Amino acid sequence: QVQLVESGGGLVQAGDSLRLSCAVFGRTVSNYDMNWYRQTPGKEREFVAAITSTRGRITYTNYADSVKGRFTISRDNAKNTVYLRMTSLKQEDTAIYYCNLGGSDDYWGQGTQVTVSS
Repeated sequence: QVQLVESGGGLVQAGDSLRLSCAVFGRTVSNYDMNWYRQTPGKEREFVAAITSTRGRITYTNYADSVKGRFTISRDNAKNTVYLRMTSLKQEDTAIYYCNLGGSDDYWGQGTQVTVSS
């Protein structure tokens, strides 16, 4: 059974930093492209960041324009965990953050709430 468990969210002030974690069970993280998305009430889930699998020679990362330069996605293969380091947080980053395995609609975590106050 595949399970993704996010953690690390919380209430912070604008300009602060947070690191989200996504622990994966039942699949080897290094074999899959991994993604972070976020969602706010009344809006569709939006892409935040992605990291490619290690099956290729080079690992690539990709970011939404709104977070480029502030967020960093990474992976710890030994811990089978993906991270999202968020810096210079803004109020508009407030959302529930979800990790996703392999771009599949079947594999989502339960989400972790990030709230950024002014």
